Amino acid sequence: MKPIVTRFPPSPTGFLHIGGARTALFNWLYARKTGGKFILRIEDTDEARSTKDSVDAILEALQWLGIDWDEGPYFQTERKEIYSRYIEKLVETGHAYYCSCTPDEVNTMREAARAKGLKPMYNGRCREQGLAWADNTVVRLKTPVTGVTVVEDIVKGDTAFQNAEMDDFIIQRSDGSAMYNLAVVVDDLTMGINTIIRGDDHLINTPKQILIYRALGADLPAFGHVPMVLGPDKARLSKRHGAMSVDEYRKMGYLPDAVINYLVRLGWSHGDQEFFTRMDLIEKFDLEHLGRSASMFDMEKMTALNAKHIQAKEPGALAPFVLPHLQDLGIDACDDTFTSKVIETLQPRSKTLVEMAAAARFYYVDEPELDEKAAAKFLTSEAAAMLIQAADDIEALPEFTQAALEDVFTKIMADSGLGFGKIAQPLRVAVTGTTVSPGIFEMLLALGKDKTVQRIRRAVAWIQNQ
Repeated sequence: MKPIVTRFPPSPTGFLHIGGARTALFNWLYARKTGGKFILRIEDTDEARSTKDSVDAILEALQWLGIDWDEGPYFQTERKEIYSRYIEKLVETGHAYYCSCTPDEVNTMREAARAKGLKPMYNGRCREQGLAWADNTVVRLKTPVTGVTVVEDIVKGDTAFQNAEMDDFIIQRSDGSAMYNLAVVVDDLTMGINTIIRGDDHLINTPKQILIYRALGADLPAFGHVPMVLGPDKARLSKRHGAMSVDEYRKMGYLPDAVINYLVRLGWSHGDQEFFTRMDLIEKFDLEHLGRSASMFDMEKMTALNAKHIQAKEPGALAPFVLPHLQDLGIDACDDTFTSKVIETLQPRSKTLVEMAAAARFYYVDEPELDEKAAAKFLTSEAAAMLIQAADDIEALPEFTQAALEDVFTKIMADSGLGFGKIAQPLRVAVTGTTVSPGIFEMLLALGKDKTVQRIRRAVAWIQNQ
């Protein structure tokens, strides 16, 4: 059996969106699962709308997702001569022909067919005329006039298309440029693509592409057309549902592993398992469990899954993903032991990296900003004595450990008669500026003894100045 060769062929007319990312992921996973090859091809034949910025954005998004490619990126605009050679071959073998009919004449043919209750089509006027190339001629494929073309689909099963309802479609424009269906077939053929997984919006093109393969005497690849992703209202996924570019999810604080985990579950299943690592997916992905029904995009589920991936990662492995979000907040943080300790305290309650960065701010500032309500409630004259004792006892600790901190709190509770909560909340506000933070012990240990004592004494001074 030949090695599996898949591809992802985005058009560089915008950013990489979630639907495209899912298509890339399915092809990439299947190639990796089978030890095959994954090829990246940029379909930039729409030169008016294609831009370098879009190409760069697509490549960066794929790299962020961790979807690497074995060959490419190839660009269709650099392959025009290859398309011309294959078109010439089709003409020479009698499978295609030059057509001199003008667009207006073709429209007239279609209107005439419509008036008779027939499908509006080109009527094949130039099909047997044996015309040679001339200015303003196009090349049309000579399609069968009877029978059916069957798409044998891995996902959907067989779909039959009546050949009589396909006219002799154009494969080369009058300016000599190849049409989409011809270019795609030639690309897939010359690149050795033998497995094509794509959205079912492409199914309408597949019978035409099959006819081109057959006209070239080439073997067909395996086709799999996956259903579209829908919004919660069952309408086609759009920006209002969350169909943003992949880069937007990065900016919103999603981990690439969480994004690919969620995307692969939009159309593929492995029992009841929801959480997958990247290696899990490569090991378990298959085509047999691609679903035939449309999937619903749900931001809440994606966010919940992101939280699980945040919790599952080692703090040090999370740091490179968190640092850009800290920098967005003006925080000059480094990928060091301190940042790893900070991350560890925030992992249990962070749903996104943006949330984590915002919650981490107090660790990095010289002086945390006091929340007015929190300070008024907890930084009172009654709390001052307890805070002074806490600062003195913590400063005197020979070792700054959780056991030592627990002893300090136990002593303060005994001396003051206060419960743990009555001590912990004023201390939390003194150190962080707010009433919400990670657990008190892990938070103080991550902050360090010097900063902890300094902040408690600053809070005491604030109380005394009121």
